[in-house]
Amino acid sequence: MCFAYDARPPELPADLALPRMAGGAGAELLELESADGARFSAALAQAPDSDDPAVVVLPDVRGLYRFYSELTERFAAAGHDAIAIDYFGRTAGTGPRGEDFEYWPHVQQATAEQVQADIAAAVAALRERTGAARVVAVGFCYGGALAFLASTNAALGLDGVVGFYGSLDGTRIGMPSPGEHAAEMRGPILGLFGGEDHAIPVEQVHAFDAALEQAGVEHEIVVYPGAPHSFFDRSFTEHAEACEDAWRRVLGFLRGVPAPA
Repeated sequence: MCFAYDARPPELPADLALPRMAGGAGAELLELESADGARFSAALAQAPDSDDPAVVVLPDVRGLYRFYSELTERFAAAGHDAIAIDYFGRTAGTGPRGEDFEYWPHVQQATAEQVQADIAAAVAALRERTGAARVVAVGFCYGGALAFLASTNAALGLDGVVGFYGSLDGTRIGMPSPGEHAAEMRGPILGLFGGEDHAIPVEQVHAFDAALEQAGVEHEIVVYPGAPHSFFDRSFTEHAEACEDAWRRVLGFLRGVPAPA
């Protein structure tokens, strides 16, 4: 897994949070329906003074749990409506799950096509509930890989993707390898990786960067020296600078997404 069950997202830098939203907006638990009729859980947090683009949060292999519900609240506190989705409605049902949830059998049954259908449903829900004109996917670990892969699917209508330590070798997670599909991706793309991530060798990150460059895809790849996998965790005080920089880069990325013509 990426984060421990009791992990918490890092706080926003104080200058990036809306003053009256500093405590975060409470996330609402929803149940959405995908194109194949599958029902899945999602958590939506809305900012009263929202600023496009809105965000679809793609969790790690555990799916939707508190960390990602709270993360939608952090985005709302920065002025961006956000929805986090669960991947496993087809095989594990909907609703909250405990720490003992055995996620791996459900990861093995999920497909990129199913997840992209769920992303499409989440994008539609965001547009309906918030009026968002632009939507960006932000994924973590398993979700980071899925975010990169989602950028190959123009039908999703995403205006950019961000991947935190997204696996570049899909064989580890039963998905296509993002590193092999760079030429099919549509930017802008932001990739954030740890320099001491033993699951994603830096050489793979550099190769991914080079492949995106060769394909002419608008992108930025950042490697934080000394940071491990899942460094974006409030408890990792020794990586607080990396967490703050990551927040600034992500929110800067959102601000830089062009408005619709």
